Amino acid sequence: MTDYIVRATAADGQIRAFASTTRELVEYARKAHNTSPVATAALGRLLTAAGMMGVMMKGDDDLLTIKIEGDGPIGGLTVTADSRGDVKGYVFNPGVMLPPNEKGKLDVGGALGVGVLSVIRDVGLKEPYVGQTILVTGEIAEDLTYYYATSEQTPSSVALGVLMNKDNTVRQAGGFILQLMPGASEEIISRLEKTLGEINSITSLLDQGNTPEMILEHILGEFGLEILDKMPTRFYCNCTKERVEKAIISIGAKEIQDMIDEGKSIQVNCHFCNKNYEFSVEELKELLAKAR
Repeated sequence: MTDYIVRATAADGQIRAFASTTRELVEYARKAHNTSPVATAALGRLLTAAGMMGVMMKGDDDLLTIKIEGDGPIGGLTVTADSRGDVKGYVFNPGVMLPPNEKGKLDVGGALGVGVLSVIRDVGLKEPYVGQTILVTGEIAEDLTYYYATSEQTPSSVALGVLMNKDNTVRQAGGFILQLMPGASEEIISRLEKTLGEINSITSLLDQGNTPEMILEHILGEFGLEILDKMPTRFYCNCTKERVEKAIISIGAKEIQDMIDEGKSIQVNCHFCNKNYEFSVEELKELLAKAR
């Protein structure tokens, strides 16, 4: 299990914590979408966060979607995750190139610009739960921290990072989410704030060989850390040719007939994993029969 998420608790249940290492899934996303370094960092951070937020859900069929739309050159991002640690996602403009920010880091905030973060949880109720906040910095971790504070009234600390190699492959990726439970004491809160203030970036901790368990021990060791479980996380898209066929049938007989009349095969692209599905004229005729 190379990419995984750890779930933990500390301070007698006053703090809950999640930490993950996601290098392989972020590298998979980079290859699938041929993302530039800044787009890789943006998508990698959001996929990492979605994995941890997904496993907070209970039901097997629960689905989390996080969308970011901004006025920056990247346009936006969409990722989804389930409660098993499976994530997928895409960038609106994967080839965006920007100079480093003033700290010499990949300028994810500049790429996203001013915009809105939406978190949609479909947990089997009649309507999905939707929470929306403005982008505070566009760096994603701070935006999710702000989202938790304002939309869910849950004081949280979110750290996310993607470190690139010189050849633009992914060297490290991961993150953590710490949350204070209702009734957390002032003493616990101030001690935790002090500890978090002394932490290096998540990618430097991972690059020094720290596992998610070690990172949580580093932050929460003095609070009586208890690791509850560990689960794999991966980039996984559930698209299939059969699902695409159903989508084509759903557009109606007239549109399918128009495609057949053009006399050429068509290609349908999956946004999430960038896979193309080809349908010949003969296959389109079969789908037309089903659509009628």
